[in-house]
Amino acid sequence: MRFGRTSEQHAFAEALDDLLEAADVTAVARGWAAGDHSAGLKLWQRLAETGVTGLLAPEEHGGVGATPADLAVAFERLGYHGVPGPWIESVAVAPALLADTPEVETLGRIASGETLVSVASSGRALDADVAEQTYAFGDALHHAVVGAERTSADPSRRLFEVTLGEQVAATIDPTALDLGTLACSAMLHGAGLRLLDDTVSYVKQRTQFGRPIGEFQAVKHLLADVRVALDFAAPLVHNAAVELEAGTTTAPRSVSAAKVAAGDAAYLASRTALQVHGAIGYTREFDLSLWILKVRALVGAWGTPAEHRARILAVLTSDGLVEAR
Repeated sequence: MRFGRTSEQHAFAEALDDLLEAADVTAVARGWAAGDHSAGLKLWQRLAETGVTGLLAPEEHGGVGATPADLAVAFERLGYHGVPGPWIESVAVAPALLADTPEVETLGRIASGETLVSVASSGRALDADVAEQTYAFGDALHHAVVGAERTSADPSRRLFEVTLGEQVAATIDPTALDLGTLACSAMLHGAGLRLLDDTVSYVKQRTQFGRPIGEFQAVKHLLADVRVALDFAAPLVHNAAVELEAGTTTAPRSVSAAKVAAGDAAYLASRTALQVHGAIGYTREFDLSLWILKVRALVGAWGTPAEHRARILAVLTSDGLVEAR
């Protein structure tokens, strides 16, 4: 099994970095949080032109037909740059969710960047005010009736109440949910990397007792712990992507392991960044808050840590790999 990125994936990541570094993504995120979607939709269209919105859509619907590993590369960079919007729902979940339904033609509009989609699995839909189509599911897939906006841990992730509307399909492809979890894991990993990079830059500038605080061993150890956690999470995310592509029986377990590891690493990165930055890290005006709040929200999105740990345990006990107690 190959755990390294291909040259094409490296080039794709670099192209996304170039595009997003040239855009004022922090301003886009702040505008999105305030309900102004204009800049965010322009950025959405620019990313659509690179193929991001059509990564998993089949070629016959204008998509790229890429692999889950390609998806993970893209979502790591989206998380690193803090791009707002229903990316997981539109790009990662919708292609498998709608593939064998009467709504399959929607995939062409998603791939072109024309249509944004939101998907609710727990009575809340992300960015339903800007999505052209909102779906909800339990045992079946339904159109969603969008209700009132609710408070979100991350203001740039606007949540809306939904109720079930007309049924779209009687069953749901579980792969769609695993792809959403994979994308969320990659986004968490990217956000954690950004928090680490910004904190390393800060400790090189911030002085105390006449020295940059990054020279103090206690600070070095804190940041080293974050680096180790992120480095351990990265291969789990990649492995989950590879297993989803191969359709292995252990793919669900690997997806859950990736979500737990990436979530724990990103949360450690956010706590450490906040601690090292000190008082300025608590302010909404400081850009660090954008990533701290995003991590806080994503850790519980597409399955909480407890739910994914329970799924890992259930798989291991059913396989007889550990003894149930």
